Amino acid sequence: MNGALVPTLPRSAYVDEGAWQVERERIFARQWVLAGRESDIATAGDFLRTDVAGESVIVVRRDDGQLGAFYNVCRHRGAEIVDTCGASNGSFGALIRCPYHSWTYGFDGALRRTPFMDVPVLDNRLIDETVPIALHPVGVDTWGGFVFVHLTPAQARPLLDQLGAMVERVQRYPLTELRSGATFEYDVACNWKVIAENYNECYHCAPVHPELCDLVPAFRRGGAELGWVDGIPLREGAWTFTSNGTSEREPFEGLDAAERQRHKGELVYPNLLLSLSAEHVAAYNLQPRGPATTHVVCDLLFHPDEIVRTTFDPSDAGDLWDIVNRQDWRICESVQRGMSSRAWTGGWFAPMEDESADISRWYAASMAAVAGSVDDHDRGDAGGFGDGPDDG
Repeated sequence: MNGALVPTLPRSAYVDEGAWQVERERIFARQWVLAGRESDIATAGDFLRTDVAGESVIVVRRDDGQLGAFYNVCRHRGAEIVDTCGASNGSFGALIRCPYHSWTYGFDGALRRTPFMDVPVLDNRLIDETVPIALHPVGVDTWGGFVFVHLTPAQARPLLDQLGAMVERVQRYPLTELRSGATFEYDVACNWKVIAENYNECYHCAPVHPELCDLVPAFRRGGAELGWVDGIPLREGAWTFTSNGTSEREPFEGLDAAERQRHKGELVYPNLLLSLSAEHVAAYNLQPRGPATTHVVCDLLFHPDEIVRTTFDPSDAGDLWDIVNRQDWRICESVQRGMSSRAWTGGWFAPMEDESADISRWYAASMAAVAGSVDDHDRGDAGGFGDGPDDG
């Protein structure tokens, strides 16, 4: 960046309801979005429910072992199939049954039963209808044990195309095999992009994260000139992100020498954050709930051989991550309050925040990618993003 300052997104992109509504359509309805972990829906009938920018989605394991995904809406009267005030994981049993009037669907989404009706169901059609009745489909795919959904499946490009070069950078980590050993959930009073931008730089680490800087002394210098792709060096004697920098857990097999000693981080647009240590991975699922609210699920993933040990205790990693997370959420909420001031119209990324500037470029391209081809309900104040560089 040659020492230059780069403008942030405008104020409207962080605080305006109109910009948020356009984001829902142009980003979250038209890209693959992280939903959860495949291991949470292991057997036929198991489901997970997730929120995609205000749209409730259910993913279910089908009888053939594949995954199906649907809008969480019954075709009869619009009731939720899975109450969003209830559990986010569970099992449907033999069929999917709406709790309102017991309309029942197969795991492929096809309508199977309509109780107490004179009109029978035949070949997934009501006799007096010409259009098949089934749950509204959502695209679903997996990578690294993660489940991704796409609200507009007819327009979905291949998931790997969206994930890009990141897949190769983390190929030696056994992500598919890993299982959750600890989960933390937070409601953060800030825009989801504030969290993403904060994650993508360590200029803030010295004033915000003293414990993290004890583990990574270079963070005290603002994180400048660090080889992020090759991993971040830890202090002498430390090799993982835990309270003391070590662990009784074994490093993952297959890592190269640098990965066994260093820490890697990846921002996977739009809502997956990965922090990769030698023996565990912290995976963050950002679930925006509005222009100034984000629900964050932080899963700490470990190898199943470690989890089954009687001595397994994830607290050495969990304690550190919970401290760092809460420090981040506190400063991000303060940023959101500051951005909401009438005095703030936009800011700047410093040279060591080049990765955060990349978020702005990706965002501008994403918001512009479908401009002019959206539905009527998509139109509104897009925060000034009708044009942008096509590099995302």
